[in-house]
Amino acid sequence: MQRVLLLYQTEGAALLRRDLASLGLEVEAAPLADADAALSQPGIDALVVEAASSFEETRHLLESPARPARVPLLLLLRAEQMAGFDATLPVDDFVVLPAMTEELALRLRRAVWSKTGVDAENVLRSGDLLIDLANYKVFVGQQPVSLTFKEFELLRFLMMNRGKVFTREALLNRVWGYEYYGGARTVDVHIRRLRSKIETGAVYIETVRNVGYRFPTDR
Repeated sequence: MQRVLLLYQTEGAALLRRDLASLGLEVEAAPLADADAALSQPGIDALVVEAASSFEETRHLLESPARPARVPLLLLLRAEQMAGFDATLPVDDFVVLPAMTEELALRLRRAVWSKTGVDAENVLRSGDLLIDLANYKVFVGQQPVSLTFKEFELLRFLMMNRGKVFTREALLNRVWGYEYYGGARTVDVHIRRLRSKIETGAVYIETVRNVGYRFPTDR
C-alpha cells in the first residue's frame, strides 16, 4: 500500500495524517466537504474516513460514485456514535477515536489485506508473481523483472483490483492521471510489454473483448 486518502470532519481526525505518515505511508488529507474532488484523484490505495455528523450523511459519502472501486475503507467513529452505528455501512473496518497509532495501523493493514491481498510486508502475491510495493520490485518465480514506472503502476493497479474489468479510458485516468491526453493505444502498448515480461507460463492479465483488461481473481 502506497497512498492513503484521509477524509476528516474534525481537527482531531485531521491530525491522524501525521500518525499515518509515521507508518511510512503517503497520506493525502481533505475535509469531508471536499470528498468528491479528493476521491477523483487517481492512485488511491486505501481510504480512512471520519464519520459525518449523521449516518445518513456518512452513507451518502460512502456510496458516492466517486469512491474508487475495491479500495479498502477504514471508518473513524467518535465514542458517542457507537450506539447508533449502522452495521450495513459499506466499510471494511472501523476505529473509535481517539485511536492509538498501533491500532490504526493494524486495522488498516487488515482491511487492505482482506480487500487487495497486500500482506503486512507490503507485498502482493499471485502464483509465481510477486510485487514488492515498498521497493518497486517485481519477481516472477523469484527472478527479478525489470519494469518501467508506468508498467509497474499498471500491474499494481490491476492486481489490487482483481476481477474488475477496466476500460482503456479508465486505466488512462487511474494510472496516468486525468491530465494525461494520450490515446487508448498507450494502454494497449503497455499491456503488451507487461505481458511479455511477466507471463512466462501463466496468464496474469486477461483481455475482455470490446471492453478492456482485468487481473483474474483465480490467480
